[in-house]
Amino acid sequence: MSNGWQGPLEDIGDYKWKIPKSFMPGMRVPGIIYADEKLLKDIRHDRALQQVANVATLPGIMKYSIAMPDIHWGYGAPIGGVAAFDVETGIVSPGMIGYDINCGVRLMRTDLTEKEVRSKLETLIPAIFSKIPAGVGSKSDIRVSEAEESKIMVRGARWAVEKGFGTKEDLEHTEESGCMEGADPSKVSERAFERGKSQSGTLGSGNHFLEVQVVDEVYDQKAASIFNIRTGSVTVMLHCGSRGFGHQVCDDYSKGMVRALSKYNISVPDRQLACVPVTSPEGKDYIAAMKAAANYAWNNRQCIMHRIRGVFEHVFGASQKDLGLSLIWDVAHNIGKFEKYNIDGKERLLCVHRKGATRAFGPGNPAVPELYRDIGQPVIIPGDMARNSYILLGTKKAEEETFGSTCHGAGRLMSRKAALNSNRRHTLLKDLQAQGIKVIAAGRGTLAEEAPYAYKNVNDVVEVVDKAGISKKVCRMKPIGVIKG
Repeated sequence: MSNGWQGPLEDIGDYKWKIPKSFMPGMRVPGIIYADEKLLKDIRHDRALQQVANVATLPGIMKYSIAMPDIHWGYGAPIGGVAAFDVETGIVSPGMIGYDINCGVRLMRTDLTEKEVRSKLETLIPAIFSKIPAGVGSKSDIRVSEAEESKIMVRGARWAVEKGFGTKEDLEHTEESGCMEGADPSKVSERAFERGKSQSGTLGSGNHFLEVQVVDEVYDQKAASIFNIRTGSVTVMLHCGSRGFGHQVCDDYSKGMVRALSKYNISVPDRQLACVPVTSPEGKDYIAAMKAAANYAWNNRQCIMHRIRGVFEHVFGASQKDLGLSLIWDVAHNIGKFEKYNIDGKERLLCVHRKGATRAFGPGNPAVPELYRDIGQPVIIPGDMARNSYILLGTKKAEEETFGSTCHGAGRLMSRKAALNSNRRHTLLKDLQAQGIKVIAAGRGTLAEEAPYAYKNVNDVVEVVDKAGISKKVCRMKPIGVIKG
């Protein structure tokens, strides 16, 4: 516990805990953590809460530095963190958005039953694995010129649909319609261009995955019917981001902002929180490059989903329309957005940083597509490969309390190194097979690093955000087939 949290933590009710401004010099706002007693024991073990306090010292931060129940230590800012900054007086920080820009999740429904899919599972999972390049350095057969790559940065998932990798309905079921306006390829380095040239349609490594799942519990029948799913429905979940392209963008600008700190007279408790004013030339350049990486990620997920549909068509001998392979929603986890919120009775434009956090707008929000506006924005929360994943809905309470944000997954409990060294790794594959889960991984160490015991229980995490009212449960899915990068 010597490296864990030793500071004050006040229980303020409604599954919320507060780090007071008085905890350390320079804190401009308190820290707010969403958790219960059980999760808090694990959260205290690393330095994530110190990072919550560090974020609270940054110029222009509004109301509080927020942590979700899946919080764990990250680069500069915690994974599972949310912070919003006034556009006029505040900052933008690459470390608070993350290296894998627009790492996110999309969920596709099907008309298939569990029985139908299980009968083909031994064929289906290897077929998808052979079609979707996965793992460190994996490359796609979707090769593009530098001019086309620039179009991907500007058009996002629209580029994929224009090239035949999907439908316009897919765009309607994607956050930002799969494209953030204002991306500028000229603000992206040659190295990032090079790294992104052959990675559209690839899964990547680490916690990125593709799962075939079955809905095993429904909590909100109305919302489930709008999503056209029910108990026993088969879904396909995809988790990946902007690959080496986004990583390079973050790396380039993080280093540049360290050098710019003195220029803007900004003091940070950790150089990994290097930042510049939102309105500065460096800030504007980063935002334009970040949007390019976000668009790259949406295009990547769109291309992968198109390939998955093709495999389903081949294995089941039917068209995607006949199989009901339609996208429910796609959400971003690591991203910066400009959104308006009421601060002390006045509407202000803020730069909202979500790092390992999901946008969770409530019913009636004009940013939510019309087909979901009555119920709120879908929120997709993946768990680990042995437990569950969830669909939730955003709420008005999230808009009021957390800048329209909620958790993004289970959250790590063990480091990758600790998971690799665990004795439990020896029986992991056998344990998953005993649960009826077909697993394929690209890297030998990936399964152990991403083992279920390396993560918090997603059921505990989702219970907290549901009871706190910042998102509401719709249904739960269990995995039956898993592909790891």
